[in-house]
Amino acid sequence: MRPLAELLRHLSRPGVTELTLATGRPPMIRGSSGYEPVDPAAVTTEDVVRALQAMVGVARASTVSDSPSQWSVNANGLGALSIAAQRRGDLMHLRLSRAAEAGATAAAPTASTAATAAAPATARAPTAAGPASQGAAGYGAQGASAGYGTQGAGQATSAAAGYGAQAAARNVATGGYGAQATSPGASAGYGTQGAGQATSPGASAGYGAQPASAGYGAQDAGQTSSPSASAGYGAQGAAAQNTATGYAPSQGGYSGAGTQEAARNLAASRLTGGARDLAVVLEQGRSVRASDVHVVAERPVLFRLAGDLVPQGGVLDAARVEGMLLPVVPERLRAVLERDGSCDFSLDSPEMGRFRVNVSRHRTGLKGTFRVIARDIPTLESLGLPQDIAKATHHHQGLIVITGPSGHGKTSTLAALVDLINSHTSHHILTVEDPVEFVHPRKKALISQREVGGHTRTFASALKGSLREDPDVIVVGELRDTETVRMALAAAETGHLLISTMNTPSAAKTIDRLIDLFPPADQQQVRLSLSSGLRLIVSQRLMASADGKSMVAAAEVLPGSVALGNLIRDNKTYQIPSLQQRGKSLGIVRFEDSMADLVRAGKVKLEVAKGFVDNPDELEAVVTGRRPGTTVAAPETSQDSARLLSKMGSLMGRKGG
Repeated sequence: MRPLAELLRHLSRPGVTELTLATGRPPMIRGSSGYEPVDPAAVTTEDVVRALQAMVGVARASTVSDSPSQWSVNANGLGALSIAAQRRGDLMHLRLSRAAEAGATAAAPTASTAATAAAPATARAPTAAGPASQGAAGYGAQGASAGYGTQGAGQATSAAAGYGAQAAARNVATGGYGAQATSPGASAGYGTQGAGQATSPGASAGYGAQPASAGYGAQDAGQTSSPSASAGYGAQGAAAQNTATGYAPSQGGYSGAGTQEAARNLAASRLTGGARDLAVVLEQGRSVRASDVHVVAERPVLFRLAGDLVPQGGVLDAARVEGMLLPVVPERLRAVLERDGSCDFSLDSPEMGRFRVNVSRHRTGLKGTFRVIARDIPTLESLGLPQDIAKATHHHQGLIVITGPSGHGKTSTLAALVDLINSHTSHHILTVEDPVEFVHPRKKALISQREVGGHTRTFASALKGSLREDPDVIVVGELRDTETVRMALAAAETGHLLISTMNTPSAAKTIDRLIDLFPPADQQQVRLSLSSGLRLIVSQRLMASADGKSMVAAAEVLPGSVALGNLIRDNKTYQIPSLQQRGKSLGIVRFEDSMADLVRAGKVKLEVAKGFVDNPDELEAVVTGRRPGTTVAAPETSQDSARLLSKMGSLMGRKGG
């Protein structure tokens, strides 16, 4: 199939009102003389799906089912386009038409006249549908007057056949996609998204009917408009139709959510209502490369972009947020949310990818925080971290700890190390996470991934059981408490390589924290274990790049060594900063040096970097080459030199006397 942009250009030709893509048929346009092909090659289902995804996004494209779905979007150079799609089995049908022409031809009859029009339409539909339907194989008869929802020859005569046309008034002449006034609930139509929308009383019933006062939308016959005229999901004013990617810029809603049913499997549940809108939000967050998405009652949706929270659209009321979040909370965690007011879980969708989720209750209602998990496993190179970190994975036993504040990329670094082992060794890797974030594919190693709450009760219990599962590498999502640390040290001493994370600000403080978790009577034993078993500590921070469009990582690297082990064993951890200053030959990288390299390379601004270090003056001195507190002296004059020589002569004369 030719590129979609090339096919869409046909809609700018005079008299052309529609572009149709259907499985097994060539792309066709509709003009004054009827349908004509514009490409001899037949279209595949994959071609149609890709075209639809490009127009309305992956989230909405995946909701297409055997019941027709429709949207309105703006296309550059073409203006408003009306999009209709339907899928049955392996067959896909997509229709794109100019909104102005669609509205003119789709001036739907009013409720009082639709019933009268139904009878003639019933008689006409089989005749018009027959030649174009190719023996009931097509999704909709594509003849000049054939109804889109007639789904095969003769179906328009069935009172239940049409998508909302549930009587035979379904043909193109009376509005094409959804002249629904003949259905039992005349005002309940999903909406004929063209000029004919005013046919439903109050023009506010249609889900896709998007005048400024439109309601949430009637998803089934008989559902009339939402009680709140301004709460429409698909009806956020005329400006709501201008986005094909998700979030509508006007009046706080999401356009294009009007599909009769959602076929997406999200969190093992069928998406309906608010959950479908959440899918659009998450897809939009991923498309703009947000690291986190916040959905909060009485606030607009917030995307974290390059470290800053950026609001998107208007305020979401508490009821709407609850409708978006509750459907995706796993059944096993509903009681936890009610009891504790918070729960954590992972959310996975083949189309949208994976998210780490926290749902909690606040003063104004529910709040959902969605951490966007990259689709691909990151590498140390892609994360901007030193390649020397990979050397620690060659050890057969010991402890590797990734540290840093929350939200600074520890999980990504952990995943990169696991992927290295997975790609280059035949080890058995056992992971324990809360929840599982990156799902590692099968490579050279054997990977067993367990989730706290779903597969095991606690980190400590999972670690205890893991020692009998013949692992070579054990990955613990976080060292949170004394029992988990105790089991981790035991595993590291018994022939396993253990990799984990901690929320500590530096490498030296990580060691102190590991020791201080234990009572004084046990601390000397912990020091002995760490002195011999510690292989690597990486402490990292993320900061905004110089252009403000992304995040850059700075890392402090402290590999295990005899010198470090001696300081830990002798309880002289306060001397670790001094070791770091003189230990470059040991592979030690100070955080200040890493930061200075980023500033000198132009990746981070000096002002930003100074906010992340304990001694900003020292960082500036390293970058500029000047000692802190010094100023450039003014050049000496001849008089200054003569005066200095005179003083030196007087001083020497006094000493000689």
